[in-house]
Amino acid sequence: MKKTIIVALLLFGVLVQGQNKKWTLKECVEYALENNISVKQSELDLKVTDIEKLTAIGRFLPTVNIGASVSNNTGLSFDPTTGNSSTTTFLSASGNINLGYNLFDGLQNIRQVQRAEISKLAADYRLSKMKDDISLFVANGYINVILNKANLEVLKSQNAVTQEQIERTNQLVEAGSLPRGDLLEIQASDASEKQNIVNAENLIQISLINLAQLLLIKDYENFDIEDEGYDVVDEGVASKSVSEIIENAKANRSEIKIAEQNVALAEKDIQIAKGSYWPSLRAFLGYDTRYTDANATPFNEQIYINDGIGYGLSLSVPIFNGFSVKGNVQRTQINLERTRYQLEQEELNLESTVYQAYVDAKGALKSFEAANKALESQQLAYDYAKERYDVGLTNAFDFSQSKLRFDNANIELNRAKYDYIFKLKVLELYFGIPATELKF
Repeated sequence: MKKTIIVALLLFGVLVQGQNKKWTLKECVEYALENNISVKQSELDLKVTDIEKLTAIGRFLPTVNIGASVSNNTGLSFDPTTGNSSTTTFLSASGNINLGYNLFDGLQNIRQVQRAEISKLAADYRLSKMKDDISLFVANGYINVILNKANLEVLKSQNAVTQEQIERTNQLVEAGSLPRGDLLEIQASDASEKQNIVNAENLIQISLINLAQLLLIKDYENFDIEDEGYDVVDEGVASKSVSEIIENAKANRSEIKIAEQNVALAEKDIQIAKGSYWPSLRAFLGYDTRYTDANATPFNEQIYINDGIGYGLSLSVPIFNGFSVKGNVQRTQINLERTRYQLEQEELNLESTVYQAYVDAKGALKSFEAANKALESQQLAYDYAKERYDVGLTNAFDFSQSKLRFDNANIELNRAKYDYIFKLKVLELYFGIPATELKF
């Protein structure tokens, strides 16, 4: 009984610990990369390229085929072992083994293996890009939750001040030192603040659900994140020039590498298509034998007596094929030009995107610095208004307005701070820092 109780307590402790788990940003990103459906689909695409390479390598191996047939003949038929005709009923069987090997096919087999390797590399880059995109989505959702939680703390902190003011003002009203209107004004502010707190709590829950859905976590009620220890961490990218960031992005970003591999694939397709202009040479070896019950010779002896071997070389020289090869070559050449244009467009798009990210990060930094200064000013104004209100030199309405401006300044600082954090991380990602190594 004692052991049962101990085991039950341990299981309960594990369960409670699991329910109270708070996910860090790194844990969320790693979980998303392991479970996200889009990432899994990209991983399947990568596995398909392994099959393509295996198939391409298999073209270098000889082909082996075995065939057999059994038939029952009635009426005028030819004996397959003698070639004589007779009107009778007999059973016949035949079997064969054929081997073939391509000695030369215009280097198409070699090009196919090379193409499969390029295709695998392109799929690997697409998987990397998908992981980067998912990591950013998760980081954005995570930061949104942190922002909503920070705003809630501001609202609760300021409402605690309001509660103190209500208690103090009520005492002064009862003592006749302040009019009842001041108490009503502060009570109205308290009601508004509590409504804002409820709205902020709802925003937190909604943002947590959105993040959980992105992670494919169904236990919304017990899902929560670690909301402490996240601040502005600059890896030095913000101080670099936009041209340097663009050059690093071109050298490291998967978008460009994917487009480059598409060009390489198109070039390889041209080589494969041109291989059809060349003659092809194939070696073959065949063995066949036959049996019939119309012959009194035993089965084993017939198989030995009636067998035969054929071997040789087969040469095929393309002379005219209705322009099919020429048309295929021209199509691959057009596709090559298209992929080159796509590569050029991707470079232009990346330049534009990085430049926009650079401007956004600089603008977010200025907004963050301005919000800090604004909060300092509102803090001084609020402290001054509070001192005047405490000694009865200002009314409750003016004090409430000053407090409201201070609250809004705190919330704006939170918004500017986390907006800058996210945009700085986007810039670092374009610079070449892996998504899993971004620091917050």
